[in-house]
Amino acid sequence: MRKAATRAIPPPLELLCLSALWSRGQGSVKDVRELVGASRPLAYTTVMTVLDRLARRGIVTRRKAGRAFVYAPSVSRDAMRRLALQEFLDSYFESSQYELLQFLRDESRAEATAPAAMAANGLDPALL
Repeated sequence: MRKAATRAIPPPLELLCLSALWSRGQGSVKDVRELVGASRPLAYTTVMTVLDRLARRGIVTRRKAGRAFVYAPSVSRDAMRRLALQEFLDSYFESSQYELLQFLRDESRAEATAPAAMAANGLDPALL
C-alpha cells in the first residue's frame, strides 16, 4: 500500500497553532495553548504533538529554552497563502488563475442579477 503524499498545507488544527505563532512571532507550547484556547480549548499534550508535527515537517523551528522548547514559524503567512491558493487552483481550476477569475466574474454577475430574477418570478429578493 502506498503512503499518501504529505500536503503542503497544514490541516486545520496545525494551521490554528501556526497562526498563533505567526501572531506572536515565537512561543512555547504553553503560549500557543493560551492563544488557541480562546477559540478552541486544547490539552497541553495535543498542542505539543501538533507543534512537534509542524517541526518535523519543517514548517516551524524549535530550540530548547530551559526545560521547554520555543517554536517559531519558518514559513511566512503569505508563503502559506500562496501554497494554499496554488493547491486550490490545481484542484478546482486546472492550475489556471484565468479560470478562477472567469469563475469569479461569472459568479459576480449571477449575484447581481439574482434579485431581479427572483422578483420577476414572484419571490422575495430579501431571502438572499
